[in-house]
Amino acid sequence: MAELHEILAERVSGWRTSAYKHEAHPAIGEILAHARNEDGTSRYLREPQIRALETYWYLRLVEGTPRIGELYERLIPRPMDRLKALGLNAPELTEIVVNESYEGLLDRIRTDDDLVRRHRLEGLRETLTLDYASYILALAMGAGKTILVGAIVATEFAMALEYPDAAPPFVENAIVFAPGKTIIESLRELARIRFDDLLPPRLHAPFAASLKLTFTRDGERDIPVTRGSRFNLVVTNTEKIAIRAKPVRRNAGFLQLTALQEEAREEANLRLQTLASLPHLGVFSDEAHHTYGQSLDTELKRVRQTVDYLADATNVIAVVNTTGTPYFKRQPLKDVVVWYGLAEGIRDNILKEVANNVYAYDFDDANTDEFVAEIVSDFFATYADHALPDGSPAKLAIYFPQTDDLAELRPHIELAVTRAGLDTTTILTNTSLSSVAEVDAFNRLNDPGSPHRVILLVNKGTEGWNCPSLFATALARRLRTSNNFVLQAATRCLRQVPGNDRPARIYLSSANRGILDRQLQETYGASLADLDRRHRVSASTFIRVRKSDLPPMKVNRPRREMRRTQAAPTAITFTRPPDEVASLTRAVFDLGLSAASRRVLRQAGDALSLEIGFDTVDAYTSATTLAAAYRLEIWPVLDALRTTYGDDAIPVVHLGALARQLEEQLGGYEETTTDEPAELSVLKPEGFELTPDGERQAAISYPADRERLIWPPERIAENPGGYGFHYVPYNFDSGPESDFFEKVLRDLNLARDDVSDIYFTGAITDPKKTDLGFEYAGADGRTHRYTPDFAIHTTDDRWLLVEIKMTARRRDAVEGEDGVKAKALRELEERNPGRVAYRIVFADELVSQADLAAVREFVSAP
Repeated sequence: MAELHEILAERVSGWRTSAYKHEAHPAIGEILAHARNEDGTSRYLREPQIRALETYWYLRLVEGTPRIGELYERLIPRPMDRLKALGLNAPELTEIVVNESYEGLLDRIRTDDDLVRRHRLEGLRETLTLDYASYILALAMGAGKTILVGAIVATEFAMALEYPDAAPPFVENAIVFAPGKTIIESLRELARIRFDDLLPPRLHAPFAASLKLTFTRDGERDIPVTRGSRFNLVVTNTEKIAIRAKPVRRNAGFLQLTALQEEAREEANLRLQTLASLPHLGVFSDEAHHTYGQSLDTELKRVRQTVDYLADATNVIAVVNTTGTPYFKRQPLKDVVVWYGLAEGIRDNILKEVANNVYAYDFDDANTDEFVAEIVSDFFATYADHALPDGSPAKLAIYFPQTDDLAELRPHIELAVTRAGLDTTTILTNTSLSSVAEVDAFNRLNDPGSPHRVILLVNKGTEGWNCPSLFATALARRLRTSNNFVLQAATRCLRQVPGNDRPARIYLSSANRGILDRQLQETYGASLADLDRRHRVSASTFIRVRKSDLPPMKVNRPRREMRRTQAAPTAITFTRPPDEVASLTRAVFDLGLSAASRRVLRQAGDALSLEIGFDTVDAYTSATTLAAAYRLEIWPVLDALRTTYGDDAIPVVHLGALARQLEEQLGGYEETTTDEPAELSVLKPEGFELTPDGERQAAISYPADRERLIWPPERIAENPGGYGFHYVPYNFDSGPESDFFEKVLRDLNLARDDVSDIYFTGAITDPKKTDLGFEYAGADGRTHRYTPDFAIHTTDDRWLLVEIKMTARRRDAVEGEDGVKAKALRELEERNPGRVAYRIVFADELVSQADLAAVREFVSAP
């Protein structure tokens, strides 16, 4: 039986195919389409983040924000199939359904503690008894759960601004709960999100002007937001908000103790009352497994109690839980609507590969010193000279059960580090006893200048620790813990960054290997062997700007304007429309048998018409509405309305007729097209990220089997003209593209007097990075951007734009030789005769000599 997230993924795929169609709120299609560039690549979010965002909005708009129980009933209509999907297929539970009903079983789960205990249904009971929609978005670490939360909040706020009167409303305030200080520090990434890449420009401007981001601080009695206000994003520790009193000193006197307890309650109530004053609230719980699974009886009740309080005090639109661990004791949590696991993260190069790099050692406890020495020696033999693209050297983290274990084994680690040729100052310790300087150094490990390579940890460096330069983890001695510490510690080294191609390594004792394997299966549904076999199918790197001062492409572009067919009237006049007063008709009936009709109800007297009042607006509001619609000055419209209505208010039902009168006086519209001179930048360096060494770069990802299409300048042996590679490396999409470039480059080097340069432009489509994006009207009625694959510039300032396509696309309505893209470029060609030319090359493997000859002919033309 398919899981809920699998069924939803299929439904969302169909919605995506329809371009996210939604009649009442079409802006959602604009927002979700903006997540990808015209070539289908992601603009800012990663693919799993986009899928999660799509699923969230499918639930919100298409399904109407259902609770989980309602969602199962809707998507899995057959009761027996639903029981399997919910994990309720035990004989006793099936028998209850047969004897009572499906609803009867749900009632028993809600009320029968013994039944719930026998079948371990505590989590499902919590799910089925919620009075609000609550979903789990399960994405493996490194997939970007924090940015996903920011994306959901940003799109909700944007929709609320676009549709302020929507019913039901969109989220206008959001609170993010974070368990523990480490995680709330990682959530500060919310302040660095590029919201302008998340939202279309027209929606981003009002959002940016409205957003108020607040992180709670220690020592604050209240949350510093205005009660009842809108568009607040509040990030807080669970402990600062949860309904509970903070500990007070028990050695205080009775009166002092009572005062302290009252102060603690007042402080908690202040924060809760502030949050409860915020309307249309969305609640987000980061690392949601803190409210499930092992903490079901404690942390769950604490957070759920707080959310329940908020739901009673204000309207909670939805609760979104993000986690990387959607399983509890091998059972999938039934609230999971999106699932992206460790294996998928490795496949997509979001996580480092660990294939054939999980090392398990079998030894006695007495030989633990030899184990840690071997770990350090092997690590530096493998990673001594390896660094991330930003220069951060590879690091090793070793986890110990107790500080005594660390103190006992540290001398052996220091000796191994010395033997590897490094100073012992490269070792850093972080425990509960660490100094402020050590903690600061730990927090600066992502700085490329950090000198530390070996990190020794006790109960630190697990959940929420983001250190991409960590390439190896080691678990020294058996870690006895009831939570997922082994899993969290061992997999810390998997976080990936663009440009890294070195796999990670995990060092384990045989005892810890068994614990890790069990926790992987309980938490992710994947075994250690699955990860050990998993290879990445995508890779990543950085492209860097190599030529920044490129000549612009000077062209005449078509500029379309709508103009009135007649001059605007010198004076506006209105005629008052007739009042169409709606009415109710009331008829009175009595009881009596009619001999003619055999009816019991008999009308007594004539029907009576009851007049109904109508809505009105003042003249200024009406003038503002009409003037904005027709782009007029408000004052002539206001004068005309006052001439017609005097001091009377204007019935709302009149506005449509008044608009038609105004339109008749203004006349119709016609489209005119004129030439507009423009200078188009082939590459805009300012759109790339600035590195500390002054370079401009951007991260890219590509399928691992297309490594052959990533070309550095060294790939071309003979290039005396120094043509191409305005950024490096070039990342071609197909073999025909790379074949065209190589062959044309050879020809261009033979005509250096005629050639200025050649640029591969097809892989950069972001308007922030290039101006070579040409608009065309798509079948969906929207305007799209299209960037040709190559631009060849001659010394006499002529440009040849070339597109490479598979031959199967020749008749395609969008990409074919007569498609809408080609028509847009040919219009540009017609407006720039002799200066701009456009050509499509159709090839499946190698480009033809005829296509190459056409390029030579253009270059050598007088």
